[in-house]
Amino acid sequence: MTSTTTDGEKAAPVRSAKAALVGRLSWGLADQAASSISNFAVGIYVARSLGVTAFGVFSLAWVTYGVVLNVSRGLATDPLVVRFSGVPKASWRGAVARSTGTALCVGSALGVLCLAAGLGLDGRVGPAFAALGLMMPGLLLQDAWRFSFFAAGDGRKAFVNDIVWGIALIPAMVVAAHVDTVAAFVLAWGASATVAAGYGCIQSGIRPRMAQARGWLREQRDLGYRYLVENVSLSGASQLRAYGLGVIVGVSAVGAVRGAELLLGPFLAVLMGLSLVTVPEAARVLRQAPQRLGRFCLYLGGGQATGALLWGSALLLMPDRLGELALGDVWHSSSHLIVQITLSVAGAGLGTGAAAGLRALGAAKRSLRCQLFASACYVGGGLGGAALGGTAGSAWGVAAATISGSAVWWLQLRSALREHHREPIPEVRTS
Repeated sequence: MTSTTTDGEKAAPVRSAKAALVGRLSWGLADQAASSISNFAVGIYVARSLGVTAFGVFSLAWVTYGVVLNVSRGLATDPLVVRFSGVPKASWRGAVARSTGTALCVGSALGVLCLAAGLGLDGRVGPAFAALGLMMPGLLLQDAWRFSFFAAGDGRKAFVNDIVWGIALIPAMVVAAHVDTVAAFVLAWGASATVAAGYGCIQSGIRPRMAQARGWLREQRDLGYRYLVENVSLSGASQLRAYGLGVIVGVSAVGAVRGAELLLGPFLAVLMGLSLVTVPEAARVLRQAPQRLGRFCLYLGGGQATGALLWGSALLLMPDRLGELALGDVWHSSSHLIVQITLSVAGAGLGTGAAAGLRALGAAKRSLRCQLFASACYVGGGLGGAALGGTAGSAWGVAAATISGSAVWWLQLRSALREHHREPIPEVRTS
């Protein structure tokens, strides 16, 4: 007896695969939109409430949090997403308990350092860093729940968790506005994240196991420490540039740069949402049609760069009164940096296409080499430009550095694609 397969039956798996991709992409975008809207609202609210200098202090605390966050992701959640995505539920639960426990340990240890640094600093900076140190464990645990839910294929829970954070943020910001200090806003931001972190425990039914963090680090050391270096090199470069800019030009310059970056916040939310799925999709392309990987990465990077340029062009046409409505006094300093920040984001978007390809190929050495080069260029361009041309010079230096770094990513991807037929070692990572 001979069986036949109709065209409809052949098309059904294709439709199912496309629907699954759309679902993963939709929850990734929705979750990142919820997270980024909260961050965007905080930035706008603080900028309007405190002015450019105080907003610069808040921005220093923000970039410091970014470095610590990347430490946590490299050691805790990146290995979780790589090795425990789509595994049996019992295995996932055990890994999540250890991973979130590791995130709490990182937050507690580095939070103590921030607190100590804050207590030793004068002016507005000291209290802001002390507040950040107190809130660090909750901030990192909330982020760990997001990636844990995506590893389980349940982006809806990550989205709901970020919505809870956003709701808790509203009354917290109102209280902070009455106090009217940078430290109060940092506490409000962190306290609302801690509420969402607690809700994550209820959602998952899992209690973070801090006592098992050492075992997790030992088990995941082949991935964790590599991701740690790669993650921290970029966020550390941002922090060094911010600190250096504050020393060379002044804290108000940090606020001006952060204000310009906020203007691209909605577009960056889309990019970050896409980043949750781009590497897994590149890995699927590699398995199913390796010859199409380079083209896939080109479309991905080119699309993101084009979108950034279009968004930046729209910002250049925005009337001053709308800019003042969004950023208050910060707008006058930030509006002169839109061109440079747009070029930086476009360069970064182009580079992420190549980065996704290198991740999918498992070209860890090439990927790390690119990231270290890009980070060195970022610091050098940002601080060298600041020394030569102030705030605007720093922005131009970063734009040139980002575009140069993107070129290196693509050169390395081209070499990796040529070598793939000898060493096809795919790796999946979602952040």
